[in-house]
Amino acid sequence: MLFCDTYLMPTSLPEALAVWQSAPDGSRLVAGATDLLPWAREGRAGDVHLPQLVDVSRVAELDGHTIEDGRVRLGANVVYQAFLEDETLKAHLPCMPYCSVWFADDQIRRQATLAGNIVNASPAADGTPPMAALNADVEIASLDGATVSRRTVPMAEFISGPGKTTLQAGDIVTAVICDSCLGYGGSFEKVGQRRSLVISTVCASALVKTSTDGLHFEDVRLALGGIGPVPVRLNEIEQRLIGQPISDELVADVSTATEGLVNSRTRREYRGDVVQGFIRRALTNAISDCLKSPATSSSQEQQVSHV
Repeated sequence: MLFCDTYLMPTSLPEALAVWQSAPDGSRLVAGATDLLPWAREGRAGDVHLPQLVDVSRVAELDGHTIEDGRVRLGANVVYQAFLEDETLKAHLPCMPYCSVWFADDQIRRQATLAGNIVNASPAADGTPPMAALNADVEIASLDGATVSRRTVPMAEFISGPGKTTLQAGDIVTAVICDSCLGYGGSFEKVGQRRSLVISTVCASALVKTSTDGLHFEDVRLALGGIGPVPVRLNEIEQRLIGQPISDELVADVSTATEGLVNSRTRREYRGDVVQGFIRRALTNAISDCLKSPATSSSQEQQVSHV
């Protein structure tokens, strides 16, 4: 069971920061709370007593998304379901619909936030590999006297280990800011110990942009989760692919370049086998998704019309 002495729901960011800054030790900040409640369930953490719960789900400054200068700003209250329903987000972040459909179930997706998933910093988090591939930064707010101060930290630096981030006392994550990958194809692969509501043993996310004729890799983004304490971006494999002709043989070849990637404490051999298959499948599916995208199809049709 989960108990708290005080439950507060601020409605503005300055109010939320003031409340959170003065919260007693041991308090928790929540938006969707989908990680907190299972953690507190009897049999895992037992009975949990918190002096204060601060719920920021009604803070309007944390809602919605904007796109500017090739970057997408996702407010901290954006939930996973948005990546399945919002056509703009689906187009600009093409790996996220595939990630989201794997994320828990319909009810949880409408409550769980991407920012909360990142702050939780689980090695098995579904949201961190796609955000690593999208070069995400984490926007953080704090109070400097009565003034709201903001800073951004690359996600690769923000998550420092299992359950560990660079957040300081009084900090609140206000947004996740990532690249727009409009015109790319996306994919997400995941495996766990059951078929539904599964926690990742390994997950992989890929983004691929092909040349206008669909024959070469113009850009490739590839990241893995569940294989170590933090998500891993596969920069060397990406560089081997960029500019090269697309072929099954090349994709199969790079998928074997996985020595030393798995850094988990358990099931290393199994994870190593899965990683090779996931790299190959993630790239193949992202290529297929790119070739189906409206931007790529339009370019190919224009080329044909000029022949």
